[in-house]
Amino acid sequence: MHLNTIRIQNFRRLQDVVIDLEEDLSIFVGANNSGKTSVAQALQLFLSSSREKFSIHDISASVRPDIEAFANGEDAAALPEISVDLWFGVEAADLHRVIDLLPSLSWQGNYVGIRITFSPIDADATLARFQEAQATALAAMAAVAPANTNGNNGADEDFVPSPKSLTDFLTTELKREYELRYFVLDKAKFNDNFYELASHQPLQILPDKGPTGKARSGKDIVNSLICVDFLQAQRHLSDSSGGSRTEELSRHLSRFYKRNLEKRSDDYEAMRALSESEKLMNAHLEDVFSETLDQLSKLGYPGLTNPSLKIMSDLNPTVLMGSQDGAQVHYVLDDNLTLPDKYNGLGFKNLIYMVVELLDLHNQWMDIVDKRPPLHLVFVEEPEAHLHAQLQQVFVNKILDILTIDEEDAHSYYSQVVLTTHSAHILYERGFRPIRYFRREHGGALQSTSVLNLSEFYATTQNPTRDFLERYLKLTHCDLFFADAVILVEGNVERLLMPLMIERIAPRLKEAYLSVLEIGGAFGHRFQTLIEFLGITTLIITDLDSVRGLPPAQEEAAIIEINPEDNTSDLAVVSNEVVEEDEVETDEYEDIDEEDDDGPKVGSTCRVETLHAVTSNQTLVQWLPGENHIENLLTATAENKTQTYENSGSATVRVCYQTQVTVTRGEESLQLTGRTLEEAFAFENLVWSQDMANKDLKIRVKSSDTPTLAVTTERLHKRIHGKSFKKTDFALALLTKDQEFWVVPNYIREGLEWLQTEVTPMPAQASNNNSANQEEAA
Repeated sequence: MHLNTIRIQNFRRLQDVVIDLEEDLSIFVGANNSGKTSVAQALQLFLSSSREKFSIHDISASVRPDIEAFANGEDAAALPEISVDLWFGVEAADLHRVIDLLPSLSWQGNYVGIRITFSPIDADATLARFQEAQATALAAMAAVAPANTNGNNGADEDFVPSPKSLTDFLTTELKREYELRYFVLDKAKFNDNFYELASHQPLQILPDKGPTGKARSGKDIVNSLICVDFLQAQRHLSDSSGGSRTEELSRHLSRFYKRNLEKRSDDYEAMRALSESEKLMNAHLEDVFSETLDQLSKLGYPGLTNPSLKIMSDLNPTVLMGSQDGAQVHYVLDDNLTLPDKYNGLGFKNLIYMVVELLDLHNQWMDIVDKRPPLHLVFVEEPEAHLHAQLQQVFVNKILDILTIDEEDAHSYYSQVVLTTHSAHILYERGFRPIRYFRREHGGALQSTSVLNLSEFYATTQNPTRDFLERYLKLTHCDLFFADAVILVEGNVERLLMPLMIERIAPRLKEAYLSVLEIGGAFGHRFQTLIEFLGITTLIITDLDSVRGLPPAQEEAAIIEINPEDNTSDLAVVSNEVVEEDEVETDEYEDIDEEDDDGPKVGSTCRVETLHAVTSNQTLVQWLPGENHIENLLTATAENKTQTYENSGSATVRVCYQTQVTVTRGEESLQLTGRTLEEAFAFENLVWSQDMANKDLKIRVKSSDTPTLAVTTERLHKRIHGKSFKKTDFALALLTKDQEFWVVPNYIREGLEWLQTEVTPMPAQASNNNSANQEEAA
């Protein structure tokens, strides 16, 4: 038996989400404030069976306007309710446990469900009480406010006494006007995604009588099936030795004893008695904690160089009065030397704390003798706190081993774990399938979230794309699951320079969390399915990668496609013949194009201006803008380069690549387009890059023969695409330069400005001021 699905409606930003859980371990990921913790808090509230803990702020902002619509008597308006559906996967051996949740005697299937709602007791009565309270408040204010000389009320005319509205009334009276209700759900009346059909009316479990006739309330049924525990993110660990401000009476007595009473340091009989007691207590503590310390060893602690743990009694007349200090954790350095726990780092403190807490929660559940729930669900928030990468990976792999169930109970009792995390290292270990991605939806002020099951993505995405993505994210990082937006870049140069370019062009983007992934043009389109599945705003910065093509008349007879498995050179398949561009040793002017008796080969590198040139970049061909001819790519509009969320229903994506610019030197001027970032940079910073002071960029060409601008740009192309040119060296050298003297290539500028507008739009007031300033300047 396991908890298969949770559906939450109208709870905070979770307007209506369905969350499928793995039978063992599920991982909740998403950007900050995406609703991950709200799932745990919803279960805490609903399973506590106490309406006292709810507040008006738990009602989703998206339905809160319904409160005033109901107060104003609008048609079909009703007070909103919050609900949680719990669907359990059951087997034949578990049927006796869920008999109260069977919707009928003819039930067949694998799922039983229960709905818990926080609903108005009597909406009409609530409205009447609000109106009465409002009328009473207005009358009271009128009675106490003296009239002024004009006969008007002397009080502030804008002041309205509480309750100003029905929402205001429910802010204080929600606990009295709402109640928890329980319903049996029939899976036959729900679709495969656990959304009910329009005609379904669930059967309410009355407080005094369940559907089987037994006197079991909904609260009793839920508590008989599942025990939910929470290990919160705030674990209050500190390296400081200071304690809590709240102290028990025993601490006060201990302090009094220490300061005022005789220390009895010369009473050797008392000291001998304490010594014997300490030995007995240490033996007892060693026995009690041996299993816990064994569990810690499975997580790599203490390892080769860390001191081992030992629980020791600290019996002396001073601390005996403070029971919480009677036993302390010590770190054993050798047989004769130990140190108290405060002398170890926060990482291992957190690890030890989590293990001990998890074991304690697990043992409390297993120690229930009478009517133990068969299912134990444990939420662990951000286990990565203070843990280095390797320890995070060990923890996520071993957490289920910590929550072991004895063999005799293994077939009757089950543990499930949910981790909420911002750690890419934890995702690295577990892959796609346990991930549940919390996506913040585009909703303006009314924020909402949808939850995506990455196991569905894994099942529906075909290879080689699926395996490529999973392996790539494992080899690099998975931080796109926590980002506000993603920038997919062509290579290492763009990745290294991106922070500097953002600072110069789009500084507001520094306020957002961006994930910069180096993907290359040959593989960028492989990310399309994942980006669209996650619905995350994405900017693609890539290259034109022009290669020689065929005239239109010959193109129909030859299929040109790039081998997506090669990310290091341009490959073309032309009439079933594979042609690879050789990166031969060249000097700074040597033409690198392959030639045969008929001239340069189709598929070899060429200038963007070359007749019939096409792109070898599959991101441009298969994703955006969906073109392969350079001529069409250069004339593509912003709309052609953009995939909007409204039109696609998935993700907002913009691609940017080199565009035509005016290159000027002295009296000469040319309209040119770079093939790559380095070439575009050289063209748009031509004079500066050819200065001797910047020769370490390795894009300066000889000028002793006083070449024309056309010759210089041709030499630049050959140098940048020659084997001797090292792109990473260019990027590192550029980082050492004063950024005030060079400009960001125009195509990257346009892309970053677009992303800044999408992710961090300028506040309306500031935008209006800027517009006014621009008009004034004009």
